[in-house]
Amino acid sequence: MDVLSPYKEATDVILEAGGEPIKSCYQCGLCTGICPWNLVRSFLVRRIMHQAQLGTTDFGSEDVWTCVTCGACVQRCPRGVEIIDVMRALRRAVASLGIGVVPDALRISAKNIAGVGNPLGEAPEKRNDWAKDLGVKNFTSGTEILYFPCCVPSYDPDVKTIARSTATIFNKLGIDYGLIGTEAKCCGESIRKAGYEDTFQSLAQNNINLFSNNGVETVVVSSPHCYHTFKNEYPELGGKFEVIHITQYLASLIEKGKLKLSKEINKKVIYSDPCYLGRHNDIYDEPREILQSIPGLELVEFPDAREDALCCGGGGGRIWMDTPKGERFSDIRVEQAVAKGADIIAVACPYCFLNYRDSVLSMGKAETMQVKDIAELVAEAI
Repeated sequence: MDVLSPYKEATDVILEAGGEPIKSCYQCGLCTGICPWNLVRSFLVRRIMHQAQLGTTDFGSEDVWTCVTCGACVQRCPRGVEIIDVMRALRRAVASLGIGVVPDALRISAKNIAGVGNPLGEAPEKRNDWAKDLGVKNFTSGTEILYFPCCVPSYDPDVKTIARSTATIFNKLGIDYGLIGTEAKCCGESIRKAGYEDTFQSLAQNNINLFSNNGVETVVVSSPHCYHTFKNEYPELGGKFEVIHITQYLASLIEKGKLKLSKEINKKVIYSDPCYLGRHNDIYDEPREILQSIPGLELVEFPDAREDALCCGGGGGRIWMDTPKGERFSDIRVEQAVAKGADIIAVACPYCFLNYRDSVLSMGKAETMQVKDIAELVAEAI
């Protein structure tokens, strides 16, 4: 085989992913200007796009793995270039064609997901252990809602509070819901953005078949990443079911008078918009409506909120990669929250939960700052 053929194949994959718009990129630099990485280090999206156009991509550069797929550049691009798709294709070339090197932490997580269906490498039969003492039933055909918490709340001992709080709310309200069997696997959103397309396809087909065979019609999720891929990517593969993020569901219950929040939480709370809930899916109001419904709670905003929100740093598979201190977006967010006098950073994403929790601990703010998922706050206020 011609030694250059893998590189040509990789270039073809990138050009195919970018489609015609990638050819129309005129190097205006707006993508680089809006990229959050430029708050902490130099990262020239424009240069990556130029290399993709010319077929001169440096597949060995760490820049291949830097993008967090937050969507800020896509939102700003005047030519409609799907930069995230280009980055995904670039990573796919490295992961599948053996060009360049996959970071060790990502490689291990990818191996775990492909092998046992979750990035933590935990046994599949432990997926629903977080709910053992909560009386949650198994989903059967005819059950109104399938609750799908995401791998992180399912397995991480600290983050399982998100899933447990959600189940507690559902139990108190008498919601007809259940958990699918332990055959369920990672939704695959982030591993796809990390370039592992074959793994994503396998995960998606497993979950689609599982949901279909069990008569699932409505799925409520805790993770914006699950929401995004179930709602926007699974339908192309045959996944036909309604997808609702937990903040949408709780906000609708409040609006209908079915969820009443009566206990005061006398705290100043600042809400961080997750990229895959906000920019990617335009869900901004519901989380705020929930927080504003909690008695005593004072909601404050980050200086860059809603469409301009700063990413926590966990998207695009980076939740499984190491980010040096001094380059963590979540550290910037914690500093902003402190400046606003907030007691609690409210999140609606397990990745945000992980990153903000780690920043609060590493920055020595644990005594004065808490990180809580909106479901936790609602469970406290019922």
